[in-house]
Amino acid sequence: MPATVPLVPFAPRAPFRQFVLKVRGRCNLSCTYCCLYHGRDTGWRDRPARVSEATMARTAQRVAEHARAHDLRELRIDLHGGEPLMAGPGEVLDYTAAIREAVGRDRVVHAAVQTNGTLLTRSGLDRLTRAGIGVGLSLDGGTAALNRNRVDHAGRPSWPAASRAARLLADHPEAYAGLLCAVDVSADPAEVYRSLLALRPPRLDLLLPHANWSSPPPRPEGRPRSATPYGDWLAAVFDLWWNRGADEPPHPRVRLFTEIVGLLLGVPSATESVGLSPTVAVVVETDGSIAQIDSLKLAYDRATVTGLDVHHHSFDEALAHPGIAARQRGAAALAAVCRGCPVVRVCGGGNYAHRYREGSGFTHPSVYCADLERLIRHIAAALASALPRGTARATVNSAHGQVI
Repeated sequence: MPATVPLVPFAPRAPFRQFVLKVRGRCNLSCTYCCLYHGRDTGWRDRPARVSEATMARTAQRVAEHARAHDLRELRIDLHGGEPLMAGPGEVLDYTAAIREAVGRDRVVHAAVQTNGTLLTRSGLDRLTRAGIGVGLSLDGGTAALNRNRVDHAGRPSWPAASRAARLLADHPEAYAGLLCAVDVSADPAEVYRSLLALRPPRLDLLLPHANWSSPPPRPEGRPRSATPYGDWLAAVFDLWWNRGADEPPHPRVRLFTEIVGLLLGVPSATESVGLSPTVAVVVETDGSIAQIDSLKLAYDRATVTGLDVHHHSFDEALAHPGIAARQRGAAALAAVCRGCPVVRVCGGGNYAHRYREGSGFTHPSVYCADLERLIRHIAAALASALPRGTARATVNSAHGQVI
């Protein structure tokens, strides 16, 4: 195995294809791990609580401008907050309509709103469904106990209202975009996964908690010590997902697992969490500020700020921002130890935000480096065992645990 794996560089300045549009800058919940209210970034205090019609219109013009400049036939918008349904679905509907009208009928706009579910109603869901807007739900599991950290500003549990939303979405699969769940290694992985399965999501995002070398991730309490607690947890869930019995109902598409399987088979990644594909996502805050992804807010105050806004700048100008350019450099942005790692093609250095160390920036392995390697090798072994000899199995050398 060579000391450094040869890597194919990515073309710089890949256009944005995902636009995270902040509808609301506040939330009715105050989850204990929230990077908005409990992170280092305090910029939310200076921005308006809701997006204005003028900012919606200007953002729509900028998105359309970017789509025309790069001949994008499809793009994705994600309506976020805070909690985007604080005032019902009206603002989400208006923002989506403005984008679609601006880009024109010859381009496809995939739209989804990410909500905590506590304010979702049947009538609101009907309106979103008619407008072709999917609904994603954020939960920590499928029981009250697993959602103990998801509370409102008075400390009251959100589960009763959120569980009603989960049942509503399960009964309307045409609108159900999926579940987003932050990994809690103090919870039993099988319990979490099976409780989420009971909510019948079509897709499941399992997210590593936003952490870095200066703000390390939580360690499990009351469980055996391990050098890779997050990798162990995810590997246990992977086994339940991969080894689904013939008599079990269909399992959801778990994005982290399908991305890793795809990367092992040579398919480029479609997420920043793994792989070396350049970032294609950008954020527009409620005041029209063009920002980087929210996970950076844990690094330091105003870490997502670019100094640009849709009122005065194009998205092409944002592509030239050093922070965004760094997230488009692929292997060139990685630490030397990462470039020489046998699983780098799959890991990709992990989430950019998870590489940060105060005083020396982002040129480090992920704080979850060992966990990611543990999970990747585990999935590689499962894939190698499932593939016939002499075919694509050659891409995975499970005997040496190497991805080649």
